[in-house]
Amino acid sequence: MRSIDVFCVFPRAVEAAVRVGVVGRAIERGLVDFRAFDLRDFSADGRIDDMPFGGGPGMVIRVDIVARALEEVYGVPARELKEERRVVVTEAWGRRIDQGYVREILSDRRDLTIVCGRYGGIDERVSRVIADEVISLGEFVLSGGEIVAAALSDAVIRQMEGVLGNSESLVGESFSSGEDVMGPPQYTRPAEWDGERVPAVLLSGNHEKIRAWREREARLRAAGCSAVPRPEARREAAKGE
Repeated sequence: MRSIDVFCVFPRAVEAAVRVGVVGRAIERGLVDFRAFDLRDFSADGRIDDMPFGGGPGMVIRVDIVARALEEVYGVPARELKEERRVVVTEAWGRRIDQGYVREILSDRRDLTIVCGRYGGIDERVSRVIADEVISLGEFVLSGGEIVAAALSDAVIRQMEGVLGNSESLVGESFSSGEDVMGPPQYTRPAEWDGERVPAVLLSGNHEKIRAWREREARLRAAGCSAVPRPEARREAAKGE
């Protein structure tokens, strides 16, 4: 997978979030091709939505506008695009994005196209006929899918080979070795701040003990047992480790 395209209402919002840091540098270096398109550019009058059939509040993004945008950019019928690219739509009720899904995107032979929902949603025919699947950040409603598109793009790009200067940076990250494993707590200088000390094991130089401590803390964090340790617990760990 070497290309990500986003179709939305506010492409500058997506670009601003994605074209920064290591991900932005990866795009500049040509490690991945990233583009964001304004759906309004593919409408004769700039309108991309209309009232829902059957009545009700909100406006719905039109299937013909989405199809026209895809066909003009890719030169193939919209319903056939899935043969060349993985097409996903952002909606609050969609499949929850997790690290397993990011790995699934990376292993797909197809490049990625993200169509962002906004207003009262997208015509169901986009999800049912044009897209492979519907995705979401969680069970809450956003003003639009631009945030979802930026989050997925960032998560995918930073996992690509050559993006991070040190590939070992990915090792030990949250979810790097499994869906239920978080990254361990991290500390740096100063060793003591405002009475709060770094756990002694991290200053011991004993790499085996450090590895065991990190593995234990990562699993406790994943289980929700020590995501936000109490101050007294941290002090006890600093003294006893």
